[in-house]
Amino acid sequence: MGPRRCTRTGCAQAAVATLTYDYGDSVVILGPLATYAEPHSYDLCAEHASRLSAPQGWQVVRLASASAEPPEPSVDDLVALAEAVREVGSRPVAQEPAESSRPSLRLVRPDHP
Repeated sequence: MGPRRCTRTGCAQAAVATLTYDYGDSVVILGPLATYAEPHSYDLCAEHASRLSAPQGWQVVRLASASAEPPEPSVDDLVALAEAVREVGSRPVAQEPAESSRPSLRLVRPDHP
């Protein structure tokens, strides 16, 4: 089975978000694409998810989507990365054991047990 498609009529784009209604609390929840297609939820493409509107008096809750563009790295992220690289680079290099002049394997001739 291929990727799930937007459930809006006439739209053939790939779904990136799932829309769910909570009628009891008058809330529309738009979140990342659900793992499985549910009977009372609607899969939407990026365009339809961004243009979502709710009935008057309803609240819209938009949960972070994994398909959304990742945020640009902050200065703190870059400093932490630089410090981690610097720390690894300043560690002493492990010395490899000196090679022995004796071979680690020896030849056993068939005439010698």
